[in-house]
Amino acid sequence: MRILSGIQPSGSLHLGNYFGMMKPAIELQDKGQAFYFIANYHSMTSLFDPAERRQNTLDVALDFLACGLDPKKSVFFRQSDVPEVTELTWMLSTVTPMGLLERCTSYKDKIAKGLSPYHGLFAYPVLMAADILIYDSNIVPVGQDQKQHVEVTRDIAIKFNEQYGETFVIPVPQIRSEVAKVPGTDGEKMSKSYGNAIEIFGDEKALRKKAMSIIMDSRTPQEPKPDAGQNLAIQILKLVAPPGAAADYEDRLRAGGLGYGDLKKALFENYWHYFAAARAKRAELVNNLDYVNQVLADGAAKARGVAQIVLKRARTACGLE
Repeated sequence: MRILSGIQPSGSLHLGNYFGMMKPAIELQDKGQAFYFIANYHSMTSLFDPAERRQNTLDVALDFLACGLDPKKSVFFRQSDVPEVTELTWMLSTVTPMGLLERCTSYKDKIAKGLSPYHGLFAYPVLMAADILIYDSNIVPVGQDQKQHVEVTRDIAIKFNEQYGETFVIPVPQIRSEVAKVPGTDGEKMSKSYGNAIEIFGDEKALRKKAMSIIMDSRTPQEPKPDAGQNLAIQILKLVAPPGAAADYEDRLRAGGLGYGDLKKALFENYWHYFAAARAKRAELVNNLDYVNQVLADGAAKARGVAQIVLKRARTACGLE
């Protein structure tokens, strides 16, 4: 079983990235052949500062390795170090119906949020399809918001196979519904672009301030909260607190008597403790960047070895060679 997933270096990685993609991906290292990449081509649809892209790409590598990605178990690389993926993107685009892309809700959501309607943003799912298909991926762990893009990948692969013969493996999305959508400080899906994220790593004081900024209603501490399960702090606490601890806070909130400030403080302390070991590991990696760069170079070499085989199969199928 080959597993494929990628993450954009468009900013500091946050709890939504970790629980929606990183943690499930790291857990899958032991269950198949894992290919994980830093999607720096994809970041070009929303990030236009080259120095920031370079730094973010390094930060993503540090974050993943700190959180438990094992280069002995996974193929870990920069997307742009495998140029074959861009050639395959063009080949796939020739069989991709416009209507298929027009139905993608992610594009509509991003435009509604103020992003400019560039072709790259519109055609994002075709590049994502190439990312997935060029490694003969079987399983693609994604958040709920990316499920449609994997379905688009399946549709594109089927279209290509129907047109030129059996060429691509048809992938399957894997979504853990209980953490598929991590709420941000404002109740929207946690996202760098929405400005509502709590990062995995960073300055303690700044991150505490973010946790304390989580939006709450105007009810007093004494009032019972029968809807405690919908509380944003409770939802995030369930991810980072030891078993039973979140349920205890939820029960106290539901009964009345627990102040929102105390709840947010408990959330921050549990969150800070949850990533303590990863923070220590990241600090070690920062002082050993040669190792980090070698991991990415080795990963790219392995990824290209597979990509070149699949691309040749596709070029032969459609008559380019």
